[in-house]
Order: sequence, then C-alpha cells, then structure tokens
Amino acid sequence: MEIDGEEFLFYRSFESLDVALLRGTTADPQGNVTPEREALTLESLEIAIAVHNRGGLVIVRVERLAESGALSPKDVKIPGILVDCVVVAARPEHHTQTRATTYDPGMSGELRVPTGALAPMPLDVRKVIARRAAMELRPNSVVNLGIGVPEGIAAVAAEEGVLKYVTLTTEPGVIGGLPLGGLDFGSALNAEAILAQPSQFDFYDGGGLDAAFLGMAQADRHGNVNVSRFGPRLAGAGGFVNISQNSKSVFFLGTFLAPARAEVRDGRIVHTDGMAAAKFIADVEQCTFAASNALITGQPVMYITERCVFQLTREGMALVEVAPGVDLERDVLAHLGFTPVIRRDPVTMDPRIFVDEPMGLRQDLLSIPVEARFAYDPERNTFFLNMEGMVLSAPAQVEEIGALVDARLAAIGHRVNMVVNYDNFVLARDLGDQYAATVRGLTEKYYESVRRYSTSAFMRLKLTDQLGGRGLAPHVYESRAEALARVDDRRPIAPPNPA
Repeated sequence: MEIDGEEFLFYRSFESLDVALLRGTTADPQGNVTPEREALTLESLEIAIAVHNRGGLVIVRVERLAESGALSPKDVKIPGILVDCVVVAARPEHHTQTRATTYDPGMSGELRVPTGALAPMPLDVRKVIARRAAMELRPNSVVNLGIGVPEGIAAVAAEEGVLKYVTLTTEPGVIGGLPLGGLDFGSALNAEAILAQPSQFDFYDGGGLDAAFLGMAQADRHGNVNVSRFGPRLAGAGGFVNISQNSKSVFFLGTFLAPARAEVRDGRIVHTDGMAAAKFIADVEQCTFAASNALITGQPVMYITERCVFQLTREGMALVEVAPGVDLERDVLAHLGFTPVIRRDPVTMDPRIFVDEPMGLRQDLLSIPVEARFAYDPERNTFFLNMEGMVLSAPAQVEEIGALVDARLAAIGHRVNMVVNYDNFVLARDLGDQYAATVRGLTEKYYESVRRYSTSAFMRLKLTDQLGGRGLAPHVYESRAEALARVDDRRPIAPPNPA
C-alpha cells in the first residue's frame, strides 16, 4: 500500500487467535510463570497477551509448581492473569530445553560452564567457510549469526580464543557467550543476556549490528540472495530481511554447490564426483536480499564459500579469492550462471584456513596490518582510511601515519573524498595539537570532502572534542553507511576555522 507517496508492505493482523501453547519452568496456583531453567524466553509474553486479549485459550507447560507468593515478581515473565491452564510435564524428556539438550545450566544462565574442553569442529568444508568468515570479525563488534553454516563461526571463535573480543548474538534473543548450533541453535552457553525475541529485533531493526553472517541458498549476478523460495516450496524469510537490511555489513555463507562436492585434503580443496546444483545463478528465484539497497547505502557485502569469495560491487559480483587446489576455469567459472567481475587475478585464500590446527586468529584480530588500512574506490573517488583499534601514544606514531597517508594520496594525483573509520581509536591527549595539524595539512592538500564515523557514542563525543576544538570538521557519523551517504551528496568540506 502507498503511504505519503512511498510503497510499503502491509501485513494484516490475525482476526482470531484461538490457542497459545507456551512453556516455562515454574508456575504457582495463580498461573504466574517463571523461566529460570529455559534456554530462551522468545515471545511468550507477547503471544500470551495477543491470545488472551482475543478471548483465546493460553496453555503453559512447566516443570514444577510453587506455593502462592513463592515467585519473585521480577522473575515472572507470563503473569497469571493471562494464563488459563498449566500443564506439569510428567518426566524430564517431556520438557527438554532444546530439541537436542535435556538440560544444561549454562544454556539457561544459571551457571557459567567451562567451554575450553569443547571439541573443535572437524576440518570440513563447513569449517573452512566458517574460518574464512571469522577472519572478518572485528574487536568490540556486535555480530548476528544465522542458522546453518554461520553457526560454525562461534565454534571457530571459541577454538581461536577470540570470543571475549566480540559479542555474538542470535535472533531468538541471546547476547554474548558461545552461541550453539544444530538442534541447539538459538541458545548459547554463558550468555551475557537473554532477551525476549521482539526486543532482540528492536535492537536489530534499529541498526545495532556491526556485522551479520547469514546463510545463502542462491545468489545471482547482481548480488541478490534467495533463502526463502525454491520452486513450489516456500521456506519463508524469517528474520533474514530485518537482519540483512539493518546490519552495518553483511556476509553470506554457503557451499559453492549444493551439495558441496568437495572436501579438505592436505591443505587444499579437493573436488568429488556426483551431481550438484549451481547456487550462483543468473537470477535468483526469489529476492530475499536486494543488493541494490546495499549499493545505495554503502553496505559492504561479501559472499564466502569453500571454493572462492565474492564481493558486491557496482559492476556486479566480483571474484576476489580462490581456494588453494581450485582451478579457476574448471572448478569455479564453469559452475557460474554469469560472468563475474574480475578486476585482477583473484588472490589465494589464506592457507591457514585449510590446515587442521589453530589459525592464530586472536593475533590477527587485535592487530590490523598497515597496508590493510587503506583502500581507494575510483568510481566514487573515495579513499577509505581505517583507524580502527589504532593507538597513537607517541609523536613518532603520529608522524608515521601522516606520512603513510600522504604517500598514498599523493600517488592518486588528485583530491579525493575521504572516509575515516575511528572505531576504538585512541589518541593520547597531549598529541591532540600534533594530530590536528597533521590532519589539517592532509585536508588542505588532498581532501575534496571528509566524513568521519564511529559506532561508539563515547568515541564520537571524544573525537568531536579533540578535533572540533582545533578547527577541524567536528561532526562524526554513526556508521560507514551514513558517512558514505554524505560523500555521495558531494558536499565539499568547510574551510578550516582559523581559530
């Protein structure tokens, strides 16, 4: 339907909700229910309200009963005024925590359980994909993991000792800890918080995610992704659209073919015989993720498989990496429904991914090589400078980074639009004047425009104080997408304030 000249999808509410079948841990004679041994609370309260207010029947299954007044009101998640019937499970197997686990206190948050003894994933194509994806994790980022292949990222992060540097989440409501996969998917060991699922989506819809790692059933020449419809079978999108559209960056994970027809041997991908369906096709059967939106907002998008890696560009899907052991023509291009963009020879995927030993991801995560901090987009005439996690504590360090940026901008030969990422950037206060002078010099020589961003509200305030007070453009945007949107406005930077 059209509202204020713009088209929106309108979903009618249910006319009638007759029965709600819910679960909790403990109920009292008034029907108040607490979820202390549950792995998730999901949307139990919201469903109970919706059904009760429509005159329907609300049934809650629990493990045990308590005396009147024994339950703390803050622990009650389904109040008795909404409940019509309580059913007590006769045996533990009638009330398992998940489809796979009868009960684990680490999943309900009652205890913090040791995770160091968990067996690592076997080295197969799923782990290869998860390992390559884990290389895109960034310190202090908040990440969503989708169902399927992305589940393996949590296991890889635990194996590599980097869980404490990122916050992993899943859509049913867990924040932090070690998200679990398989029939335990959606729950987590040692979570920092377990939210109601609608609250989790409020967080996602509001742009709280730094990155999302999602499954991928089909992708096409434009970069569109389908996870929702295959011939006559409608699987549905679930929360995929909310998450993929609102995350600051998105990574789609899946095997190159269905089934993969590949295995890992001696540090290489070896292909096996048999029929398989192509997943990278000319046009997806149904568009669950629209690449055109990502291009408009500047959202970075990557497609990761065990054979190769693609990136979304304005020209289409660009092939950027190929696995060791893979023949580009025979094993990749021959199975594509389109011709990808190949700007230069694809690089070989990191060989550590294919060896059955730790990759040293923790060291990589905490230190970004200098060369990886610079990127230039000639189409937008935009130079990206990644200052994320950089600590400048001595005058020589300020001089060094200034010289490096100067050299790269001089090589371009003309003024550029500058986009600078200041996430987790640290500048010693006594270096503020020197740093501002360095930035001012670069601005006068090379910048057509400049946009700075940080996802941290504290960092934005700090940078505004350190830069704005020294005659530099003080506004710091909240995300890369917002900064890029302002670049596309082609607004020149204001001249430095003489004060």
